[in-house]
Amino acid sequence: MPKQKREEKPKNKKNDSSSSDSDDGPEDRNPPAEKKAKMADRTNDKEPTWVLQGKKLLKVREFKGKVYVDIREFYEKNGELLPGKKGISLTPEQWRKLLSVGEEVNETVSSMC
Repeated sequence: MPKQKREEKPKNKKNDSSSSDSDDGPEDRNPPAEKKAKMADRTNDKEPTWVLQGKKLLKVREFKGKVYVDIREFYEKNGELLPGKKGISLTPEQWRKLLSVGEEVNETVSSMC
């Protein structure tokens, strides 16, 4: 079965001379997610936070009296970053185990890339 060609939209002719300031897509129209995440780096002083990428954050949090390392994707609602469903909470023991295999994981990733 032959492949169908995608129909391309005609380019805006008035922006042809300058490609550096053209607004070609949605990524140019909205501020990057990473900037929003950096503005709200910490939810409070009890939760040290590191921005991994965009709204993917690593936090050290306390939940029901226990400490967890929480790696999670956050979402914005009413100007506040809230934890989403996508993520994992590790106990300190699990976190230490993850760190102990870190070099081996790095070597495996490097051999596959």
